[in-house]
Amino acid sequence: MVPLRVCHRLVRLRGVPSSLHHPVPTTITMAAPQPGCKTLRPSISSRNSSPHPLLLLPRTRTPHFLSAFSLSAALSPASTAGPAPKRFRTMATDAAAPPASAGCSAMKAEFARHTEYLNTLNDKRERLVKASRDVTMNSKKVIFQVHRISRNNKEEVLSKAENDLAAVVNQHIGKLVKELHGTDFWKLRRAYTFGVQEYIEAATFCRFCKTGTLLSLDEINDSLLALSDKSVEPLQINVLDYLLGVADLSGELMRLAIGRISDGEVEYAKDICSFVRDIYRELTLLVPLMDDNNEMKKKMEVMLQSVVKIENACFSVHVRGSEYIPMLGSSAEPDYAFFGGADYD
Repeated sequence: MVPLRVCHRLVRLRGVPSSLHHPVPTTITMAAPQPGCKTLRPSISSRNSSPHPLLLLPRTRTPHFLSAFSLSAALSPASTAGPAPKRFRTMATDAAAPPASAGCSAMKAEFARHTEYLNTLNDKRERLVKASRDVTMNSKKVIFQVHRISRNNKEEVLSKAENDLAAVVNQHIGKLVKELHGTDFWKLRRAYTFGVQEYIEAATFCRFCKTGTLLSLDEINDSLLALSDKSVEPLQINVLDYLLGVADLSGELMRLAIGRISDGEVEYAKDICSFVRDIYRELTLLVPLMDDNNEMKKKMEVMLQSVVKIENACFSVHVRGSEYIPMLGSSAEPDYAFFGGADYD
């Protein structure tokens, strides 16, 4: 319980009216016993009808800093007047909200247009990614088909590979052509570039195996004009994707050269070596002049490794041809005397 002199000091500090500086004389009497009650409780009476606020404080032992806080709260007008009525929280809805201004409505409409544009662009990107995966998968099948080529089935294998390549153009490249219009070629390039590079690799691989020449970019773009709508700008493969696809061609030609050497077609392997070497020499002069050449530099390193592998294989056959040729079956009638035994029927 707070001592009375401390209460007087706190009252003076809090600015309580002078009428409350001194306690009002009070008398404590015992209330008459009520029927059914065994105890008596004191009743407080004073000159005034309402008791002094200091006498309403709870008689508990509290720290000094808490007693000062409770005293100031007890003497505040809000405490004497009773608890304030509770206000219920309400949630403002669109119907209850104040009408928006014209500027706010215009801003919402502008953001709605941007939202619709971005959603449409993202949906188109997803469709392009899926179409690019289909192009990549089917172009690899064409490349695997060309690798089955040999001296006996060259025409048959190449004919089937060309038919498969035409199916890739009509079914999967056609989806890219329908989706890409105007500036979408560059905005969404990263979504379809890998499929286009794989298609260029397959197309140039088929052309080299058939004619021994390189398929040009103009020929590829001309073949795609039939798929485009004449009312819109047609899909045109850019130079960067074409060069990246040609750089990947060197790896397939290296595998083809090794396979032809094992089949005894050494001269064909030498032609492949000369062709890949020419491509690497020309690209070595072009790549330093390109702006976006980070990806191209990586492919040039792989191309150099392919050139070295083809050259080593051709040089080994040329230097040690007397050892390789009988095993490779270059003659019509293989000679098994190389193994130290008689010929077999």
